[in-house]
Amino acid sequence: MSTDTPDAPTDDAPSRAELAARVDELEDALAEATGDDGKKMSIIATKGTLDMAYPPLILASTAAAFGYEVTVFHTFWGLDILHEERSKNLKLSSVGNPNMPVPNAVAALPGMDRVTTKMMEKKIADNDTASIEELLETSLDMGVEFQACQMTIDLMDYDEDDFYDGVTTGVGAATALQDMADADIQLLV
Repeated sequence: MSTDTPDAPTDDAPSRAELAARVDELEDALAEATGDDGKKMSIIATKGTLDMAYPPLILASTAAAFGYEVTVFHTFWGLDILHEERSKNLKLSSVGNPNMPVPNAVAALPGMDRVTTKMMEKKIADNDTASIEELLETSLDMGVEFQACQMTIDLMDYDEDDFYDGVTTGVGAATALQDMADADIQLLV
């Protein structure tokens, strides 16, 4: 048995440099074929109050601006954010919000939700904060995929034509779960 190994490659075998170049080519081709070069974010939006409509929209648009592929799955009251008419009339509950400048005993009085909603809408306007509709349109333009839960559409008796253009309807929990499993970041809002 010989322990001699040739120092130079034979004519039939590629050199180390050729092998390294070929590995680099294959890795580039694999990355291009799988399109797995970007990060993914999956958000589940479950609440449809005025104050809870902003977090998923702001997070989605910001992540998209940073190059993330973003999906936002809206279910139960979160579906109201995607509904063209309902999204323009989202309310702010004055009861049970410890940061509200209204004591719970006063907040429980009839009409207080209307008062606190108006207070928040004034703050939004005074601060020149984007509206729900503006954030949705911006996010859609940036490639964010907004999904409407089919079970909730059926449960709430919504018409799929009432959602903003660009919203994906008919999405089920299995699709949302697969999207979350594939995402780098998963958020429940």
